[in-house]
Amino acid sequence: MKDSLSRKVFVYGNTIFLTLLSLTMLLPFFHIFAASLSDSSAVTSGKVVFWPVQFTLDNYLYVFQDFSIWRSFGVSIFVTVAGTLFSLILTASLAYPLSRQEFMYKKVCLLFILFTIIFSAPLIPTYLLVKNLGLLDSVWALIIPSAMSAFNFFVMRSFFQQLPGELIDAARIDGCGEFRILLQIVVPLSKPAFATIGIFYAVYYWNSYFNALMYINNRMLYPLQVKLREMIVSGDMSLEMGSDLAEMMTAISPEGIKMATIIVATVPILIVYPFLQKYFVKGALLGSVKE
Repeated sequence: MKDSLSRKVFVYGNTIFLTLLSLTMLLPFFHIFAASLSDSSAVTSGKVVFWPVQFTLDNYLYVFQDFSIWRSFGVSIFVTVAGTLFSLILTASLAYPLSRQEFMYKKVCLLFILFTIIFSAPLIPTYLLVKNLGLLDSVWALIIPSAMSAFNFFVMRSFFQQLPGELIDAARIDGCGEFRILLQIVVPLSKPAFATIGIFYAVYYWNSYFNALMYINNRMLYPLQVKLREMIVSGDMSLEMGSDLAEMMTAISPEGIKMATIIVATVPILIVYPFLQKYFVKGALLGSVKE
């Protein structure tokens, strides 16, 4: 009875502690959200903490009518969607053969991939390679140099190794080729792995700005994160909007616009996650093999 009571106390105490700790991690987000909905005078005077002061939507009005932010938003969406699909295809194409025991030179290939984790590529040779490939000032410079993560590769390879070899052997006996096995058997059974790794890739592409700083000089191709960095770090508040709105810039706070832009840049990736969350706990082989 004592053990049971002590365990309950520990579980409840641990739950309360972790809940409070999680809330402290959300406090900066609450502050930014409150500032984005507050009047310029309240934001400038530092009156805003975790609740909007003199509620207003002017900051979001300016953000949504800033053409440069919408253009950067479109670039980020394209890079995230195209980059995630491209990365998943590359990762699965490499992970599947290296997960099979019959593949020759598997150890050598794994050694080369592991080498990229220990020793990353130097910056200058990488830049020269991207330049010689003609990718500078191109959206593909934001995708191809980071197309595959070695960590994600090992995660997907481990998942493929858990698939029953009997399914693949049976498909081969029925005359299926390796590509057909991958597309019609391995991929449908690996939805949790693809969803998990897809989220990893999507979050990386959405938040990435270093590649844009290195390879993009054309402001028309700036992703949203670089546009946000310009506004926060360099104080670039030159919004591309109509003359009437530009004249009203003095009525709002640049800090409020920055906070609203941060929220706009953060919310989309938060919206996508709940739709894929179920795949983190769903069994990939549920009902596929009965013994």
